Amino acid sequence: MADNKDFFTNFGFKKVPFKEKAKLVKDVFDGVATNYDIMNDAMSLGIHRLWKKEIIKMITATNTKTLLDVGGGTADISLEFIEHGGELAYVVDINDNMLQVGQDKALNRGYVSSLEFICSNAEELPFKDNSMDCYTTSFCIRNVSDIQKALNEAYRVLKPGSKFFCLEFSKVENQHIAKAYDIWSFKAIPKIGEHIAKNKDAYQYLVESIRKFPPQEEFASMIRKAGFKEVGYKNLNFGIACIHYAEKI
Repeated sequence: MADNKDFFTNFGFKKVPFKEKAKLVKDVFDGVATNYDIMNDAMSLGIHRLWKKEIIKMITATNTKTLLDVGGGTADISLEFIEHGGELAYVVDINDNMLQVGQDKALNRGYVSSLEFICSNAEELPFKDNSMDCYTTSFCIRNVSDIQKALNEAYRVLKPGSKFFCLEFSKVENQHIAKAYDIWSFKAIPKIGEHIAKNKDAYQYLVESIRKFPPQEEFASMIRKAGFKEVGYKNLNFGIACIHYAEKI
């Protein structure tokens, strides 16, 4: 018989049943969708834009014309991809409100025909095996109920020879910077969330979820376990964020 702990997963610093996490995460992003992009600028002092430019540079270097952007709700990555020569991006997110923000941005920029918005869970993607040219996910995978299952799905839908990219918060390597980052994260970010998004609890969860996410080497091992080869990662700003990359051989 399975240990009772096997039926639970992290929701920030709390333990919740696997079957409940998806709804809890959806509720978090329901509450912050309209202010999500503004909060990203406020929380990171705009640095998240540089991180996204870095992953876009890595994606476009593969010369892919089609992108699967999982957890891509507000379409930041997908829109950048199209603006850098991409032809089609599938924007997948579990949250309708986030997708609506992304659709509005695509409409405003005149890219509606280049983006397809799909409401779906990262753990159960509505695509055939070996059908996608490139997979990316940014600041999403730490929010899924079963990270390994989401990685397995990424591997399943990618064509052989295709690339996997993941931009996510990670473990800060420098102790002095880590201490300052902790103060900013736990003291400032929830207050900023309360002021801008009117939702302190959502950003308390987001800060906690970062701390519960596997550090660089552990997450790289999970990517390998899914079947990927040529696994590596690139730390950004001392490991505050990290781009993981791999290939389906």
